[in-house]
Amino acid sequence: MAYTDIDNPELHFQNKLYTGTGSSQSITLDGDEDMQPDWVWCKTRSDTQDHQINDSVRGTTKLLATNNNAQEFTDSNNLTSYNTDGFTVGSSGGINGSSDTLASWNWKAGGSASSNSDGDITSSISANTTAGFSIVSYTGSGTIGNTVGHGLGAIPAWIITKNRDATSQWITWHQGGTSTKNMDLATSDAEYDSSVTGWQQGINNVPTSSVLRFTAGSHGNNNVMDSSEKYISYVFVEKQGYSSFGSYTGNGNADGPFVYTGFKPAWVIIKRTDSTADWHIQDNKRNTFNPVDTSLFANTTDTDTTSSTYDTDFLSNGFKLRGTTTARNGSGNTYIYVAFAEAPFTNSSGVPCNAR
Repeated sequence: MAYTDIDNPELHFQNKLYTGTGSSQSITLDGDEDMQPDWVWCKTRSDTQDHQINDSVRGTTKLLATNNNAQEFTDSNNLTSYNTDGFTVGSSGGINGSSDTLASWNWKAGGSASSNSDGDITSSISANTTAGFSIVSYTGSGTIGNTVGHGLGAIPAWIITKNRDATSQWITWHQGGTSTKNMDLATSDAEYDSSVTGWQQGINNVPTSSVLRFTAGSHGNNNVMDSSEKYISYVFVEKQGYSSFGSYTGNGNADGPFVYTGFKPAWVIIKRTDSTADWHIQDNKRNTFNPVDTSLFANTTDTDTTSSTYDTDFLSNGFKLRGTTTARNGSGNTYIYVAFAEAPFTNSSGVPCNAR
């Protein structure tokens, strides 16, 4: 029986629902373990506001939105501090609108950033090697093939990169997709050829255990190596019993595919790769029992959307598709997913977790 790399996922990832007040408030994570997050992703569930992406490397009040390609901007009333067990928000409507209901998804990286010189370009990283997550900041050189250190000591499975200084795509690579193609987190587009976006993948250019490989590309501001422009990358390595980055093929019926993750999921995002579809986000807090049928979409400002066509069972060792929408389970269609754990299927002592 496969055991886990991480017995207690709450030390590295937690979901949190909260209600906005319109004035500064501290949000305390409600897991059994204290966790100071380094990457906080918030979305209003009851209002059509942008997704709010904050991280400790760029610093407080520095904002990006997954649903659009805008450059980074500063909002002094957004996330104002990272706390020992949560974060503090100001009065900004996107993260703390009065009476709004919100979801936050919180990951632990490595705390304060440090310099990394593993690549051709020196990067500033916050790396959590235990959980396989690093936040990587670097400045583009414009030089084809330049590399950037990520600090995780293993080959990444999911990489998201955004130009902070320009309107540009959220260039996203996933090991479950086509190795030479990318997706844009801000759109519903299918996979596209990476040669025009600046992500250099291929048999000799995959990410390594120490560096990300980039090229200057040829697609305007959608590059990941434009000279003198600042970039942020979120880099994930798969960890047994805690995170899973894979793919599946839909069958188009209510007895849908079962996807083995090796843990009971807390958070799952699904994206169809062979055609247009939204990035569906589901979690164990907005739906506390099966079926999980409520989604937010990383590429839109939509509020919580509930539909039986999104039905999914979160199980003790993975998830099973029950809905029949082509965005998640079309017959013969291909999908990638990312999942993080509530609890490992079997802990390091061999004790299994309970189903929902």
